[in-house]
Amino acid sequence: MHPFLILLVGVVVVVGSILALRLHSFLALALGAIVVAGLTPRANLERYAEAELKAGKMAARDAKSLAGDPWGKRVAAAFGNTCGGVGIIIALAAIIGQCMLSSGGADRIVRSTLGLMGDRAAPLAFAAAGFLLGIPVFFDTVFYLMIPLGKALAARTGKDYGLYIMTIAAGATISHSLVPPTPGPLLVASQIKMNGQPIIGEMILAGIVVGALSVIPGVLYAFWSNRRWPVPLRETPDAPLEKLRAMAERDPRSLPPLWLALVVILLPVALIVGAAVIGSLSKETQESISPLVRSAFRNLGDSNVALGIAAVVAIGMALRWRTGGAEKGGASLEAALGSAGQIILITAAGGAFGLMLQQTMVGDEIKKLFPADTLGVVALVGAFLVTTLVRVAQGSATVAMVTAIGMFAGMADPEKLGFHPVYLALAIGFGSKPLPWMNDSGFWVVCKMSGQTVGETLRNHTVVFTTMGISGLFFTVLAAKLFPFVGGGP
Repeated sequence: MHPFLILLVGVVVVVGSILALRLHSFLALALGAIVVAGLTPRANLERYAEAELKAGKMAARDAKSLAGDPWGKRVAAAFGNTCGGVGIIIALAAIIGQCMLSSGGADRIVRSTLGLMGDRAAPLAFAAAGFLLGIPVFFDTVFYLMIPLGKALAARTGKDYGLYIMTIAAGATISHSLVPPTPGPLLVASQIKMNGQPIIGEMILAGIVVGALSVIPGVLYAFWSNRRWPVPLRETPDAPLEKLRAMAERDPRSLPPLWLALVVILLPVALIVGAAVIGSLSKETQESISPLVRSAFRNLGDSNVALGIAAVVAIGMALRWRTGGAEKGGASLEAALGSAGQIILITAAGGAFGLMLQQTMVGDEIKKLFPADTLGVVALVGAFLVTTLVRVAQGSATVAMVTAIGMFAGMADPEKLGFHPVYLALAIGFGSKPLPWMNDSGFWVVCKMSGQTVGETLRNHTVVFTTMGISGLFFTVLAAKLFPFVGGGP
C-alpha cells in the first residue's frame, strides 16, 4: 500500500475515532498507530531501518529485526520510547504548575507584572504574564488563574474587558504550543534529533524568541477589535463578581517573593538552554570552556534533572506559602499528577502514532513532490498547513502536532532543509494555532469562563489565534532565511 494511502487511513482513524466515536485521544491515537503499523509493507520497514542505521539512529540488531517484528511490538516499543523521553518531564511540569498555583507564585508574577506596567499597559502585562506562565503551566490552567484578575480590573476601570481576555489567551497559548515542557512542543522536539540528541533546548530558546514576536500581531488585533466591538463585563455562574474582587484583592503579603517565583520558571530554562548552546559549539570552543562548567551543564541541563530541581524549589515554595493546609496541598498534587498521567498517555500514544507514520516512509514520498532546492521553505509551509488542517478537523492542537511531526520528521535534516530543524518544529507549533472553533476544548474554556457569546469568541479568540499562527509562520520562515544556523548561512 502506498504511504500516502496509509497516511490517509491513519488520519481518518484518529480523527474519526475522536469526532464520530467520541473516543479518548489516547485510544484514538493508539488505534491509529496499530492500523498504520499493520498496513505498512515490509519493504518500507526495511528502507526505514536502513536509513536509520545509516544515520546512526538505530542499532544494527534493532534494524535487522524491525521488519519482522509484530505490529503490537513495534507500537509498544515506540510508546515506551516516547514515554521514557517525556514522561518524567510532563509529570514534573504538572507538579511545578500546581505548586505555582497553590503557593500564589503564579499570582505574584501576574500582580508584579501589572504593578510594573500599570493599568494603562495592563493588556501587555497580561500577555507577558500569560506567556511566562504558559511555559510550565497548561493553557487552561493559566486562563483559569488570570481571568479573575482580568475581570476584577475591568470591573474597576469599567472598560477593555474583551481586550484583557484576548491578551491573556494570546500570551498563554503561544508558549503552550512552542515552549517545552508542555506536551505538544515537547513531543515534537523529542522526535527531532541533532547529533543524536533531541532539540528540546533549542526549541525552548527558539520558541521563546519567535513566539514572543508572533504575540505582537495578535495583541494589535485585540486592541483594534476591542475598539470596534467592545465586550461588556458579565457575571458567570462559577465566578460572581464579588468573589472575583475578593480573589483579586488578596493580601500581597501572603504571596511568595517575585524572585523565588521567577526562579521556578527561569532556572530550568536557563539550564536546558545553556546545555543546548554548549552542545552546539565546535569541539575546539567546548574545550576552551572550563571542564567544571561543561560537566555542570551536561548533567544539570538534562531536561529531567533541570525540571526536577525546579520541582523541588516549587514544592518548597508551596510548603511555605500554601493555602488550605498540608492535606489540601497533598490532594492538589495528586490531582495534578493524575491529570499529568492522562497527558503522558496521550503524548506517548501520539509518539507511537507518529513513529508508525515515519516507518511508512511517507516523508520520502512528500520530498519527491518538490524540487530539492525548494524543500526548505516548502517543508515549513507544508508542515504548517498539515498541522492546521488536522487541528481544524478534530480540535486538539496536540493531536495535530503529533500527526504533522510523524509526516515531516523525515525531513528534519539540516543539509536538506538548509537551516536548523528547530524551524520545522516551530512551523508545526504555529500550525496548531489557526481557526480554533467549537470542537476545541480551549475554545469553550475561554467562552464560558469569560461569559462571551459564541459569536464574540469566534470574532475575538479565533481571529487572535489565527493571526498569531500565520504571523508566526512568517517570522519562522524569515528567521530560517536570516539565521539558518547551519554551514553556509549568515
